[in-house]
Amino acid sequence: MENSYIGRSIIALVILLSPVISFAQFIEYSNEFLNIGAGARGLAMGSAQVATVKDGTAGYWNPAGLVGVKDNVTADLMHAEYFSGIGKYDFGAIAIPIQDNKRTLGLSVLRFAVDDIPNTLFLVQPDGSINYNNIQSFSSADYAVLLSFAQNVRESKDMNCSFGINAKIIYRKVGSFATAYGFGIDAGVQAHGERWHFGAVAKDLTSTFNAWTFHFTDAEKQVLYLTNNDIPVKSTEVTAPSIVIGGGYDIKISKSINVSPEASFNVTFDGKRNTVISGNTISVDPHIGVEVSVKNIFFIRGGLTNFQQGLADGDTLNQKRVWIYQPSLGAGFTIQHITLDYAFTNLANQSSPLYTNVFSLRLVFSEKKEQMHTTPTP
Repeated sequence: MENSYIGRSIIALVILLSPVISFAQFIEYSNEFLNIGAGARGLAMGSAQVATVKDGTAGYWNPAGLVGVKDNVTADLMHAEYFSGIGKYDFGAIAIPIQDNKRTLGLSVLRFAVDDIPNTLFLVQPDGSINYNNIQSFSSADYAVLLSFAQNVRESKDMNCSFGINAKIIYRKVGSFATAYGFGIDAGVQAHGERWHFGAVAKDLTSTFNAWTFHFTDAEKQVLYLTNNDIPVKSTEVTAPSIVIGGGYDIKISKSINVSPEASFNVTFDGKRNTVISGNTISVDPHIGVEVSVKNIFFIRGGLTNFQQGLADGDTLNQKRVWIYQPSLGAGFTIQHITLDYAFTNLANQSSPLYTNVFSLRLVFSEKKEQMHTTPTP
């Protein structure tokens, strides 16, 4: 019965995606800022989260996991900086349980930005001289808002199942030159047994369309024309649907220590990628993570992600290719209604260290029930 439910869930997601995959033309790596991650727990576990996530970050990883937020409103915050502070990434989410904890509403906001980019469009004067005073700076920022809804669809002694959906709104801005608006939908399911966990989410279910508009002044157009650059007017960027399927298992070491390994597979349909399984249309990218919890208070985590082939170090002929990956480590602890998580991740690969530190904070807003003191009626 359990396998039948899981099988039907996967088949339903594939059927929903099939018409879109068959007829649409997609741009590879579109809206990649949405693939960075959310929360230090997920980043420390190599982004293997689709099956076990059950907090406010579930709006990002798998909206079905939002039903894990019980009784009280929670808020999640995360900040990370990449490439020595050049790129800044912020994530915030709030989850609100409703209707006797059977449904949950979620709101997530993401921003990735690169600031102070030099604009050298007018660096060279018409007479060929260089005027550094003409260099101005601009920012390139990507924003996304996820409106989430999750609901329990089955609760029993043997298995709990939930369903979730996201409405995704995207806004992208490149200085004063270009802006884009986009909209998409994600849908996911989760199933949990006594120790096992399963999750699947279809991202950009109906494709996500970003409509770009460009705003160049006459002077900027003239420089672009004289330097043989195209002057764009409008364009549409289409993000292909993808499916993430994963599973996890809880291993009881003792009454206080639990080990939870998890693996997930990101299946994309936008063309050949440098992944473990790479086809002309379909590519599969695995994620592996593990979490060790002590009394559900202290946590240690590790993960591997972004497996791909690269040139071997020291190969001057550039012929020998080896498998590389991105490792990550992390830890966290919970004190009453506050959880602080940390992740130490590698942006490159295991042989080319380029690390960043990520911190995230979770707050649980519990209601304080105060006793009402009234004066007895005589």
